[in-house]
Amino acid sequence: MRTRFVLINTSHAGNVGATARAMKTMGFDDLVLVAPRWANVLNREETIQRASGALDVLKNARIVATLDEALDGMAHLCATAMTPRDFGPPTRAPREHFAGLLGQAGLLSKEELVAPVSAGQKPDSVAFLFGSERFGMQNEDVYRCHVALSIPTDPKFGSLNLGAAVQLIAYDWRQALGGFSVQPATAEPVLADAAAVAGMLKHWEEALTGIGFLDPASPKKLMPRLNQLFNRAQLSPEEIHILRGVAKAMLSKTTQMPPKDSTPAQSAGGH
Repeated sequence: MRTRFVLINTSHAGNVGATARAMKTMGFDDLVLVAPRWANVLNREETIQRASGALDVLKNARIVATLDEALDGMAHLCATAMTPRDFGPPTRAPREHFAGLLGQAGLLSKEELVAPVSAGQKPDSVAFLFGSERFGMQNEDVYRCHVALSIPTDPKFGSLNLGAAVQLIAYDWRQALGGFSVQPATAEPVLADAAAVAGMLKHWEEALTGIGFLDPASPKKLMPRLNQLFNRAQLSPEEIHILRGVAKAMLSKTTQMPPKDSTPAQSAGGH
């Protein structure tokens, strides 16, 4: 589904860059600016710095004079407004609205009153409109939209930076469309096999006996409990090697310990 982000009368160049960055992280690249404060906003240093590498989004962005031009070809219009407007479109939380828009009935909350649309009613394009930093969206711009999206925030402080608002909307919309899989930072661990765990446990049994922690005559359930503990730990071969090194160190200490003597010998002249 084609997605466009529209910034209306943006006054801070940095917010344009932050918007480009927020869009790129969620895989969107269609940005249109309506009568921004700076005619060269896409090339300003602050814009480029805040874009933080999303220069392709800035390169493809367009600047137009009117909202009509920005919305050309867009089917479903989403205003972003914290304050509901009289006679305006319904105010919805982004996630619930997106679930209904895409026909994902299972994602709708019990409080959601909008029924999910059928496949034949789904729009082929969506535009998200954001007003100026100081005044937000004008009433006439909100009225022409199908919905006013309101990001759930603390009722005592709902002020969001423009770039942050774009990031939240872009994230929720990307998740509704299917999202991206999380890329693991490390490779999946290789687990030690049962024989390696059994060999390590045998080594530990010898070491624990050597230091006097385990009484072979009365072992009780110590080794089975340790067996279960190490199974839950899902040890890697490297960790097995470390544990066997600990057991080896314990055994080496036992060979250096003086033999236990029941009572010290008394001298011939002792009492």
